[in-house]
Amino acid sequence: MIGKIVRKRGRGGNEMAGLSRFLDKQVDIEISGNTTFSGTLLDIGQDIIVIHDGRTFLYIPLLHLQRMTLTLPDEENKEPYARKKSPHPEKQEHSFSYRNTLQHIKGRFTEIFVTGDRSIHGYVTSVLNDYFVFFSPVYKTLFISMHHLKWLTPYSDEQTPYTLNSSELPVVPANVPLVRNFEEQLKRYIGKLIILDLGDIPNKVGLLQDVSDNILELTNADGDTVFWKLNHLKTMHLP
Repeated sequence: MIGKIVRKRGRGGNEMAGLSRFLDKQVDIEISGNTTFSGTLLDIGQDIIVIHDGRTFLYIPLLHLQRMTLTLPDEENKEPYARKKSPHPEKQEHSFSYRNTLQHIKGRFTEIFVTGDRSIHGYVTSVLNDYFVFFSPVYKTLFISMHHLKWLTPYSDEQTPYTLNSSELPVVPANVPLVRNFEEQLKRYIGKLIILDLGDIPNKVGLLQDVSDNILELTNADGDTVFWKLNHLKTMHLP
């Protein structure tokens, strides 16, 4: 796992103290998007939790946690995860957070879930104020709002996406200068064809006309103007 086990009240105060009662126990979790998980609650950070679902470690930002309950005894079909020493221990308890988790997995193959009905495989290359940059062999460079990452799970050291070898999947940082803010970064692509939220709907693919005051203006394939509220957009990448 990445991060140090936190068993005491952190910056989250009473919220953390309440969740800590479920540490090392089997829990059922619901997050945004009607997604549910079952597993052992292993770690609690400032703004992120870690569960083991019997196969992988899932790092879930508390921003998206909607419900957590203990798994009913008659529903348990596996033993709680046997805790092992973390291979990536944090030096200080308070440094185990969502942001620092992203920093620690930079360059490490990771599966993330942000939008739609599919996850994205690749690795974090940069972490900025309110977004991070993710390189995927399928989508190439993605700019992803930190407010919309639902969960992530790092690969084991011997795994790579699609079984690609290192020479086929090099770390490729964004080839444009990065600014600290998601809105300002998108402004750099005015006049270019972009894809929002992985292109799940046609009106999220088009020519970027303007970005200002948290509103993005896009011209779609039919030549129609579409406005999107920026804080509801999850990802952006180029075709």
